[in-house]
Amino acid sequence: MKKAILILSAFTFFMLGHAQDTASIKEPSIGFKVGLLDFKKTNGTDNLSKTVPYFGVQFFKGINMNLDAMVNLDVASLKYPYYVSKLIPQAKANQYYFAIDANLNYKFRTDDKKWVPYLTGGVGFATDHGSYYTAYVPFGGGIQLKANQGSFINIASTYRAELSPLTKMHFAHYISYTYPLKLKNKKPVMIPEAPVAADADNDGVSGDADECPNQSGLVKYHGCPIPDSDDDGVNDENDQCPNAPGPIKYHGCPVPDSDKDGINDEQDKCPKEKGLDRYQGCPIPDTDKDGINDEEDNCPTVAGIMGNHGCANLQPLIDRFTSNLKFASGKTILNKQLLTSLDSIVLVMNVYPNMSLAIGGHTDNTGSLKINQKLSEQRAMVVSNYLIKKGITIKRLTTAGYADTKPIGDNKTIQGRAMNRRTDVIVLYN
Repeated sequence: MKKAILILSAFTFFMLGHAQDTASIKEPSIGFKVGLLDFKKTNGTDNLSKTVPYFGVQFFKGINMNLDAMVNLDVASLKYPYYVSKLIPQAKANQYYFAIDANLNYKFRTDDKKWVPYLTGGVGFATDHGSYYTAYVPFGGGIQLKANQGSFINIASTYRAELSPLTKMHFAHYISYTYPLKLKNKKPVMIPEAPVAADADNDGVSGDADECPNQSGLVKYHGCPIPDSDDDGVNDENDQCPNAPGPIKYHGCPVPDSDKDGINDEQDKCPKEKGLDRYQGCPIPDTDKDGINDEEDNCPTVAGIMGNHGCANLQPLIDRFTSNLKFASGKTILNKQLLTSLDSIVLVMNVYPNMSLAIGGHTDNTGSLKINQKLSEQRAMVVSNYLIKKGITIKRLTTAGYADTKPIGDNKTIQGRAMNRRTDVIVLYN
């Protein structure tokens, strides 16, 4: 153990150089390390020596001047002392042990100091020759010694606490030498500046007063040209919108959008009406001028109604077919003439699948209300059943009976009562 410590100390002083960098955030760096893993004895059984040498690589990246991210990859050859209670077979020979962990290092001083104490903590994962896997939480501290050209030497110790059932807590002591992936120059190369003439750009502003000595400018801009804040090619003195780029024809302002639809007037075919990009800035067209735009109109070239999604109002057509749906007194029989009318309704419904029907049955005032109610419902059902028989789904049909409550003719006359013994059909749109 003492011999190993002497070797680590000698390696430290051999790698230590002269500090010469200024404070900054640590650049991405790679390091190589050697160290010792210090395991405690497990239930009186010493399956390996108390200390085991290991080596590894490190990666550093500064987050800020006092915080670094660090990743370690360690390799050792050992007999891992699993707890006997876990029923893990004791290793008869050394196995390769791999461990990787990610850490954050909090530094109490900045990297420009010769020595920097720090605390470290993180989480790690290890495997014993791929046979068993353990997880651990490393935390501890160390000291960073400054070398040359952005390189550092780290001497640290961490306690690796148990994070999984098979993990055996232990210490890890190491020393590493780390250098940046891009080395800093020891001394910057100084390029002598060419002598500057008193007024090299002949703009009337000379010496230190000229903030743009190689560009002709104006006195009020300290020898610099008139600025163009938005880089649109129109200088601020001629630019009516100096903070928004725009062409010269609009005096440095963006191309206008008169109707505020997000499409500028030069690309907008309807600059006075809000529209959509897919219609070149114009509103959605309404080809048949029925008040329903073409995107919502199922019949965009034929004027219709909103209820039928822009297609024609079908109620007048259905009314024409149902005008003769009349019944004899007390009867529900459909004659051939009535069936022809219903066949026409079936054809219309097949053409317009979004169309539904509300079928209502009616009677005259002859007989009691109870009898008339049942009779009116039967007349509505007769029509509905025929349509269903012809292939119309029941979901598209509703029926109701109204007895003699909705007369369309005078029940005091024979003609009026004949008109009231009817079935009417109301068109509904889905």
